[in-house]
Amino acid sequence: MLLPVLLLVSMISFSLFYLSPGDPAEVLLTGPQGPPDPKAVQEFREREGFNDPAGILYLRWLGRVMHGDLGYSFVSGERVSDAVRDSFQPTLRLAVVSLLISIIISIPLGIISAVKRGSAIDNIGMTISLLGVSIPNFWLAYLLIILFALHLDILPVAGYGQGGDIEHLILPALTLGISAAAVTGRMMRTSMLEVLEQDYILAVRARGLPEWSVVLKHALRNALLPVVTMISLNFTYLLNGSAVIETVFAWPGIGSLMTQSIYSRDYPVILGCMLFLSLLTISLNLLTDIIYRYLNPRLEHEAGC
Repeated sequence: MLLPVLLLVSMISFSLFYLSPGDPAEVLLTGPQGPPDPKAVQEFREREGFNDPAGILYLRWLGRVMHGDLGYSFVSGERVSDAVRDSFQPTLRLAVVSLLISIIISIPLGIISAVKRGSAIDNIGMTISLLGVSIPNFWLAYLLIILFALHLDILPVAGYGQGGDIEHLILPALTLGISAAAVTGRMMRTSMLEVLEQDYILAVRARGLPEWSVVLKHALRNALLPVVTMISLNFTYLLNGSAVIETVFAWPGIGSLMTQSIYSRDYPVILGCMLFLSLLTISLNLLTDIIYRYLNPRLEHEAGC
């Protein structure tokens, strides 16, 4: 289904571009001196083929894409593929660190809350998780900036640094990681509670195995099935680029690139980003299905039947 879905995404994306209000030629050519010369606008439209029918424009663009050519930016003149690649690298770095933070927080939190169900630890953990779900990302970002950058003065407020500076990565990664951990932790707890009530867990306990062995060796693997889906969705969201957080921390990721391109009506960059992110999302869904088969061999058997 990968190719049909990508084709459908490309059609919808291009249609939105074609039907959106405003003339990109006028937006791009408008400067401090005022509206552009109508002759210059007409020349731009003819050069870019905007006067052709929508179907011709789409087929021409799709033909270039199939040959690996995403076109050139209207604003910078840079190849779209280069712009997407350069902006995705910071997003990938931020997404991986954020995901690791969310997993390190959420999995132990969910397991402990399920094992200690109804205890003070469970109530505190779920309260913190509820706060994490409820607090908007941008507000949490500003709280972390006030605490660590302004009051404690141990981390920079924003920026990308030299591209690998860990101190510039900590605050945006914490912001995204805490938000993702709040949702994943609650799901981990719910899934673990369901598994711990299964008959085979009672049979394992009846054999006299230690509780840690029952939880970690026998219950955790099955409890991770729905959690894997949530982690995959979180990672997809992070890789798509959190435009708000990247804007707050001046992080030059793909979310920021999309936001800037929308403001400037840089349609080649917008279409290139949407196509790339769609391919990435579909690929991650495929990877999730493969991990599902590994975690639950019964799916393999059911597929064979």
